Amino acid sequence: MTERPTRLAIVIQLIALAALAGVAIVRASDADWNLALLGTLLALGVASDLLRVEVRAYRIFVSASFLAIVLAAVFLGVAPAVIIGEVTILASWARERYPNDFLLINLVTYAAFPLAAGLVFEAASDGLDIAQGSDAFYLLVFCVFVLSLAIDFVLIAGYSCYAERSRFTTKVRRALVPLLPSELASALITVAVALAYVELGIEAMALFGAVILVFQYLVRALLVSQERGDELELRARQLAGFQVALLSALLRTLDLRDRMTARHSAAVARYSREIAARAGLPASDQELAHSAGLLHDIGKFVLPDSILKSGRRRLTDVEWEAIKTHPTEGARIVSEIDGYQPIGDIILAHHERVDGKGYPRGLQGDEIPQLARIVAVADTYDVMTARDTYRDPVSSYEAVIELRRISGTQLDGRFVEALVEVLEGKDLAYRHGEDADLEAELALDRRIHAYVDATPEDRRFPPGP
Repeated sequence: MTERPTRLAIVIQLIALAALAGVAIVRASDADWNLALLGTLLALGVASDLLRVEVRAYRIFVSASFLAIVLAAVFLGVAPAVIIGEVTILASWARERYPNDFLLINLVTYAAFPLAAGLVFEAASDGLDIAQGSDAFYLLVFCVFVLSLAIDFVLIAGYSCYAERSRFTTKVRRALVPLLPSELASALITVAVALAYVELGIEAMALFGAVILVFQYLVRALLVSQERGDELELRARQLAGFQVALLSALLRTLDLRDRMTARHSAAVARYSREIAARAGLPASDQELAHSAGLLHDIGKFVLPDSILKSGRRRLTDVEWEAIKTHPTEGARIVSEIDGYQPIGDIILAHHERVDGKGYPRGLQGDEIPQLARIVAVADTYDVMTARDTYRDPVSSYEAVIELRRISGTQLDGRFVEALVEVLEGKDLAYRHGEDADLEAELALDRRIHAYVDATPEDRRFPPGP
């Protein structure tokens, strides 16, 4: 958490700012007051800083104002460079109104590095007799840019560490290191602009500046668009996770109302996945079959307890018609969730028969979705063999005989035989669905994370509730 700076820190910064301004004033007579170049660089610096690009991951900003200030220090001298630096900061502050203590350290910094850059450039070029336009001249421009960057980072990051009570090495690692490649590119661009100015004059620099501003504007617009897209995607992922969790909550509520339905759903889910695997279906279809098995009876959530907990008493015609609505109701509930339409289609058709005598739509043969035919086999088998269903259970052997009898009329023979092959290698508890557990089949945490992390395309094959 940022703390207010001490009075001593403020006094030190004010003294530093006054000293830097004094040096700039003293050196003003030595400057080249080329008003056309000064105006061009000032416009570039201010406009670029107002259009600066924020890199939120590191809480830093990128603009070409640095380039304009360094070029002013090289071609105009200390005082013009300091003026551009200070005006740039004041223009930025006037727009954003960030805290005054950061305004003060920015003013100090944007006076310090232009002054240092100008003094170093003058001393080096005079001492080494470096001619404008030579290779050494452009190398010196590059070095001055790097020096300015170092001074800027040390002052700004150092003050942030003081204010935030954080470590300077952490700032270097998180803020400076990731930006070094882009700053190197900026240094090379600065050299290129200097070359254009030396060879072609002020018009070339103005053109370069315009291109830089347009490019910066486009990058800024792109990042803003990307951030908004990321925020929308985050909200979509959060909503998706909520929807899947809500679906699971419905299953658990159904579990509390009717333990038989919950165990039955878990068993049908497990059988359905095994049938799909034995039939050679791809992993995505196996997962869809499992999810549809878990949810195939969720439409019973809308049924009254008088029907849901009727046990083995004979249902009235009205109650039976109500029961027959559960595929439609289940499909409606599930299809409301993004990407769950395929599961909704399976749920809607899991009581259809291959001979066309099923419900709710009377589909037949291949009109019935393949995975719905798998769930139908798993559903029928568990109803016959489980001890907690509404009918007297039969042995797995007797159930297989019955499944084969209705194969080709009520059920798809291919998937009946696939279930038979699965059962041959399983123990008694598995064959009677007695060890089926809703929580184990749900694996809720894994499923929510998988669904939330999936791309919209992947959600066409959701991992289940």
